[in-house]
Amino acid sequence: MKTRYDLPCNIAQTLNIIGDRWTLLILHELLIGQSNFNDIKLNLPGLSANLLSARLKSLEEAGLVASTLYSAHPPRYAYSLTDAGKALEPIFNAMILWGSEHLDQCYKEIVDAKTGERVEIGYYAKNSGERIDTIQIRPIAK
Repeated sequence: MKTRYDLPCNIAQTLNIIGDRWTLLILHELLIGQSNFNDIKLNLPGLSANLLSARLKSLEEAGLVASTLYSAHPPRYAYSLTDAGKALEPIFNAMILWGSEHLDQCYKEIVDAKTGERVEIGYYAKNSGERIDTIQIRPIAK
């Protein structure tokens, strides 16, 4: 992982891992079920094989992606998200929701699978499970 931001900030440190060009799109391909290098590359026109390989290696080193050898000659790998990688799904969903509200041309929306009604993001208390209407971001005491 290349350190671009040397700041004591969750956002900065997360961007050190997933903030490079193409990285979020590669993670999204894995999230929606693509596991083959060539399929990922095919779905992301303009992404070179060398850059895709470098990004996958970096994501694997960061613990977000796992690779499994499925062919020895030539070596071919299947890629999948680890639990830490799968935990990024709400970030992608938040971006889809933001885009559905703020982009001139929108390509996706998130709806309730049963009713088709559009959804929104909510915050819930970890212990009680109650919905929280106001949040506060605070530093963690060391």
